[in-house]
Amino acid sequence: MKALTHILPIGDGEGDHAKHGGGAGASAPGFAGRPLHRLRRSPSPRFARGGWAFAAALLATPSLAATTAITGGTVAIGDGSAPIPNGTVVFADGRIVAAGANVQVPAGAQVIDAHGKWVSAGMVAGFSTLGLADSEGVEESNDVSAGKSPFNAAIDISPAINPNSIILNNERWGGVTRAVVSPGTGGSIFAGQGAVISLGVGPDPVMRPRAFQYVEMGEDGAQAAGGSRPAAYAMLHDALAQAQDYRRNPAAFGGRERDSLIKRPDAQALIAVLDGKQPLLVHVQRASDIRSVLALKKDYPQLKLVLVGAEEGWLVARDIAAAHVPVIAAALVDLPESFERVAATESNVGRMEQAGVTLGISTVDASAPGSQRNLKQFAGNLVAITKIPGSTGLDWGHAFAAITSGPAQVMGMDGEIGSLRPGRRADVVVWDGDPLELASAPVAVFIDGRPQPQGSRQTELRDRYMTPQEGALPKAYER
Repeated sequence: MKALTHILPIGDGEGDHAKHGGGAGASAPGFAGRPLHRLRRSPSPRFARGGWAFAAALLATPSLAATTAITGGTVAIGDGSAPIPNGTVVFADGRIVAAGANVQVPAGAQVIDAHGKWVSAGMVAGFSTLGLADSEGVEESNDVSAGKSPFNAAIDISPAINPNSIILNNERWGGVTRAVVSPGTGGSIFAGQGAVISLGVGPDPVMRPRAFQYVEMGEDGAQAAGGSRPAAYAMLHDALAQAQDYRRNPAAFGGRERDSLIKRPDAQALIAVLDGKQPLLVHVQRASDIRSVLALKKDYPQLKLVLVGAEEGWLVARDIAAAHVPVIAAALVDLPESFERVAATESNVGRMEQAGVTLGISTVDASAPGSQRNLKQFAGNLVAITKIPGSTGLDWGHAFAAITSGPAQVMGMDGEIGSLRPGRRADVVVWDGDPLELASAPVAVFIDGRPQPQGSRQTELRDRYMTPQEGALPKAYER
């Protein structure tokens, strides 16, 4: 595969991070080792001054109250609506009860005063490798792809998600509460089955295992299939045909021979895709490739397609909308770094949204391998470009939805996560300012209604070296 996202440490230098057992995230679909530059974000001084006190007060609460009300803050529901000044968010038993203006605080509720702050839905990372790798450069810690495995579509990443990954702490600390996690392709166009996870502290982060099947098409898919796009489509059609053969007569299906094109578990896994029970996420960038992927519905009408990347999606936005195919879009990719995205533009997301495409944004294909918490920066820039003549972006509400309810809707999970609508899981972030502003940072994070620890390896290192004491440093520093 080719890779998708590259997760970088913050605060601490990358080398130090690796040295201490953390590290950059793995490569992920759509990156393929392309040149990258880095985005870094240091802990917010505003958080350092006041955030810890706010979070500490929450964590000092003896037990999780049955009902919690966060009052007085600017509330961002995450459903595309505008922020609501002086709003209230109420949640109980891990679910949102109410959010907005003039919300009654239930009797006996634990009340948290958020005047001067923002209260929002937690971010949903639209496409990531969170929990699959501790360091891209350390093969033993990287479970993103398996180029030497005989299996492809059958690969299920769920058992490999590491709830103790240092990277999860960093992302949660940045306001990310859920994530779509995908394997990367190795020796096939099929990468395997991804999952939707929670970033809440706990032993079992997997919220929905085998949530989708991931396929690489376009230039990367062509290389995986033998060298051309026609070869990639031949591989895709043959694999789906073999899955149908397996369903008709499993006993007669081979798939154990050394030279079989797909193995029995691969064929078995693809039946859920054929039946539309498992979405098929297809990474594709060029407009003509998008049309070819949309045409798959003619042969396989039950396919539940989702486009990933879609840098030239604006050229065929009406076709995508008419096909009712959602998109996990590459945010703000505007450089023609390959022949399959010569028409890339920062207006892509805005134009697709105007055409009626259901979408969320992601770090897929970003020339800057942003951490997932940088999604708020991308969303903020989509708001900012609306002020540039000739550019098309998103208003604040829809930009924030693109990193909250948008990815959830694409995955068919917006009834559970991604917004502060009643009944959704209580994933709530309290910010010290507008979450789409670079300088803003979380001061409290709730997942399923439970307050989450705000520290990370980076904050521990910051605290350690901010005021170093004799004897507190590693042996290498001892005289």
